[in-house]
Amino acid sequence: MASETATLGIAAVATAAVIARPWNLPEAIWAVAGAVLLVAFGLLPLTDALAGIAKGTDVYLFLIGMMLLAELARREGLFDWLATHAVGYARGSPRRLFALIYGVGVIVTTFLSNDATAVVLTPAVYAAARAAGAEPLPYLLICAFIANAASFVLPISNPANLVVFGPNMPPLLVWLARFALPSTVSIALTFLALRFALRRQLTTALNAAPEPAPLTRGGALAAIGIAATALALLAASALGWRLGLPTFAAGAATAAFILIGTRQSPWPVVTGVSWSVLPLVAGLFVLVEALQQTGVIAAIAEIAARYAERSASLTTMGAGALIAIACNFMNNLPVGLIVGSTVAADHLPHPVVAGALIGVDLGPNLSITGSLATILWLVALRREGEGINAWRFLKVGVLVMPPALIGALATAILTG
Repeated sequence: MASETATLGIAAVATAAVIARPWNLPEAIWAVAGAVLLVAFGLLPLTDALAGIAKGTDVYLFLIGMMLLAELARREGLFDWLATHAVGYARGSPRRLFALIYGVGVIVTTFLSNDATAVVLTPAVYAAARAAGAEPLPYLLICAFIANAASFVLPISNPANLVVFGPNMPPLLVWLARFALPSTVSIALTFLALRFALRRQLTTALNAAPEPAPLTRGGALAAIGIAATALALLAASALGWRLGLPTFAAGAATAAFILIGTRQSPWPVVTGVSWSVLPLVAGLFVLVEALQQTGVIAAIAEIAARYAERSASLTTMGAGALIAIACNFMNNLPVGLIVGSTVAADHLPHPVVAGALIGVDLGPNLSITGSLATILWLVALRREGEGINAWRFLKVGVLVMPPALIGALATAILTG
């Protein structure tokens, strides 16, 4: 009992430190420190810790592929080229630029994942805002919120979906039958709430778009690589394959084509990738592996099954809301791992499982470190010299997340 309490304590402190970032140290340090302490104090055998790390292989490959594509696109000027055209289509209207970025965010999240929106779209939006002479943060917030709001349109829209369902991922048509309408409601309500929350920042007319420079050969290859990745992910999802290896292969192939074709050294691209995300994810996987051994996950599964027998609808709403809140205290990756273990441990009704997934995917829109995608978004902001504190994000999130969550959960119950 004492060892279980100690394990829970270390896991709780480590996840809290990931969110709070004491002394502004990187999030990865706290996740890894928690994992190391569990092993050092004998609370988790080293073999089990390594097994937990290995469970994240698909996620690591997915992130590496996406980060390679984003760094290549940034270096080859694709983002600047897209930004110039986006400002031109906005024709001086901040509201039109807002809607344009939101629509692109929906497409990128749906077909490339919410992490791609955080990693790939954020630099492009920053460049667009600068080109338009606008304050970047209101437009950058779109990337953070749509990355989670549209993250359950398809299985590939969020790596957390892979974590929750694992090998039991529903076929694509079954997924669409369960999540197409809830995700549509989530996207629509998030747009309305975010547009309302940012209404005062979207009043100043934009500068005229500069004359667009021709897209370089490297930029064109990066765009082709991103499009090919989207097609590869759709095909892999339809075939029921894991998504990490296709994403990694697409990113590596695109890098090889660009670097060889333009005779560049790979070193600047390698050093430009935010590798600290990988130990962060690995540390979180180890923390959840430790939680599984405390019996907490088995107890959660038993409670969920008992309440689902009484009322699937109320359990769907309650589970979705509680999971959404938990994501903002723990980050949705460990919560998703716990939910995945819970789903695998018992046969829960489809609406309850759907509600749990919606909580994992959409719930993090309340806080600045609620999801891996939002953490990646923060990393992208810091690279551009931008920043946002937790309180400012929360003031927007408290207006945006609850209506979308309630609407999506209610729709899941009606269509389940």
